[in-house]
Parts: sequence; C-alpha cells; structure tokens
Amino acid sequence: MQILAAVLREKAHPLCVEQVEIDAPRAGEVLVRIVGTGICRMDILIRDLMYPPPLPSVLGHEGAGVVEQVGVGVHKVQPGDHVILSFQSCGSCSSCVQGHPAYCEDFVAHNLGGVRGDGSTSLCNSAGPISGSYFGQSSFATYALATERNVVKVRRDAPLELLGPLGCGIQTGAGAVLNSLAAKAGSSIAIFGTGSVGLSAVMAARVAGCTTIIAIDINPARLQLASDLGATHIIHSGKSDPVEKIRRITGSGVDYSLETSAQPRLLRQAVDSLRARGVCGLIGTAAPGTEAAFDMCTILAGRTIRGIIEGDSVPDIFIPRLIDLHMQGRFPFDRLVTFYGLDDINQAMADSEQGKAIKPILLMESGR
Repeated sequence: MQILAAVLREKAHPLCVEQVEIDAPRAGEVLVRIVGTGICRMDILIRDLMYPPPLPSVLGHEGAGVVEQVGVGVHKVQPGDHVILSFQSCGSCSSCVQGHPAYCEDFVAHNLGGVRGDGSTSLCNSAGPISGSYFGQSSFATYALATERNVVKVRRDAPLELLGPLGCGIQTGAGAVLNSLAAKAGSSIAIFGTGSVGLSAVMAARVAGCTTIIAIDINPARLQLASDLGATHIIHSGKSDPVEKIRRITGSGVDYSLETSAQPRLLRQAVDSLRARGVCGLIGTAAPGTEAAFDMCTILAGRTIRGIIEGDSVPDIFIPRLIDLHMQGRFPFDRLVTFYGLDDINQAMADSEQGKAIKPILLMESGR
C-alpha cells in the first residue's frame, strides 16, 4: 500500500516527505492509520545519528491512530480500535518475563535496528528497502506497522490526536515518579529540566501527593508552566545555585530527584540535592561514553542513583491510567502540545530544539 512518510536519507539532514510502500501485516502485526505522532528528543538524536539506524529510514515512535488491519494470530485489537503505539520488547527475556519490558535484554535491536525480528524491512520504494520498525512502528507516516505486543488499546472518548506522546516521553516522565521512584504522599522531589518529560514528572508528582515539588530550569516561561502544573517551587538555575536553594527550601535535601537533560553537571546537582537515603533517577539520554563524577562520601550516605527507561512502564497498564487521569482533569498534558502537519516536520523539530515547542505533535490529516 502506498503511504506518505518522512524519510531520513542523510545524517543530520532534513527529513523528506515521500511516497513509500508499506507491507500488509504479517502474523502478529497490526496496521494502524496514524492520526497523530509526537516528536521526541530521541527522534532528533537519531536523526543526527547518535545511534545510527540503517539509512534511509523512517523514524517516529509516539504514534496514535486507528487499527486498519490485523495479521494472523492478533487478538488484543481489531479493526476500528483506537490505539497508542509504544516501545517494542521481545517478551521472552528475563526482564520481559518478570514484567519489566522497558529493560528488555534486546531493547536496542528491537527499537533501533530498523528491521523486523527476522531482518526484513516493512517499507520500500522504487530505489529499494527503507528501514522501518523503529520502536516497532516508524510512525512519522500516514500508516504504520506495529505488533500486537506494542499496541495499546485506549478508550474511544479520549482525543486520539493528542495521545501519541503517552507512548514514550510523557509515559517516561510520569512513570519515573509513579513507577520507578514510587514517590510517597507528603514527600519532596526536585525535577531538573522542564521539557515534556520533566513537566510530565511535575504533574505526576502532584498526582502522587508530593507536597514539595521543585522544578529547575533556565527557561522562565517553562518554569512558570511548571508552577501552573503543580510545582510548589521553581528555581532558575542560571541565576542561583540549585543545590543551595533546594537545601534552603527543604532543610536537608529532597527525598527524590530526577535529571532529564543528560548533562553530567546537572546530574551531579540532582544527586547533591538529595537528603540522606534519597533516590536520584536518571532519565536523560546522553551520548555513549558520557561520564559523570560524584563525591563518593555523598553516595555513602545511603543515596541511590538509578537509571530509568520508559518510566518502568508496562504500557498496556500504565497508559490507560494516564488517559483516565487526563480525562478527569488531573493530568493536563495537553498544555505541553503544539500541533503541526506532516509537511512541517522539520520546522517542528527545529522548534523543539530551540525551545519554542515543548511537545510537537504531527497531525497526519494536516499533511499534504
């Protein structure tokens, strides 16, 4: 079937919206008509080939849409169902079997390899194969092939065009607070970075009942939005030492901290802002080989640093819960969103990089 897709052909170059051919769904696969797809920081990192897929390639991993067709053996969804596409996992390694698919032992191959498990590609044009299956979807396109494992059926009364980012970025920030850290009511948390992941964490901290929620950034508009969304304190880290201010606010440091920007200096601050036995979660994706330094005596005081992927989420369980919270007005992630057409994908990425858009979403019906 002919579809439109934004194709990456060269490292760090603009994506080109082209006609490509997509396969019919094989056994276990689901063909989805994409309504909207979020743009995540990972898409931009991949575009610039921090983790290079085979080129040409179609990216996109925060898709939402309507099931058009299912392959043999698919029972979880049927044509007409509304779905979100999330990350891919094998389902059979020790992490997956124990209910931790975000830590799948084959996560990189399944999400960044650009091919199906058997090595085949799902996309092509007259010039040859195009890498698809990015995060099990490649949803910078009007249609995407996913699998039964990474589609999440959602309620029909939720605004489908808005939901795609729940499949990765928003799920990651919210899950970091609610799943990974399991923040307790009455606790304190410092969130370094107020992009879509950090602001999702702010909203989740409010849901969790944290009574001290500190947002740290250098963007005054985003700090104000963090305050509107539930932060009890905001710190402009370009004007003051955040560790000093956090200790002044809390007396002894926070129970939890999150670092979302992948900057070693900020990770050090996130650790140093913890009270004894506090926990720092690292979400930001750094370039391979990036190192960070810590005072070993600080860590000795019972403090913990832990990495977090996809908010420790089981998408089939966690994403519907976030949608319910949103529909109740308790998780207003729509305030993070700016909509674009598919043709405007490069502008949307540029606006994201420049801080003009917190969470861009591409609306496929607004494309050409």
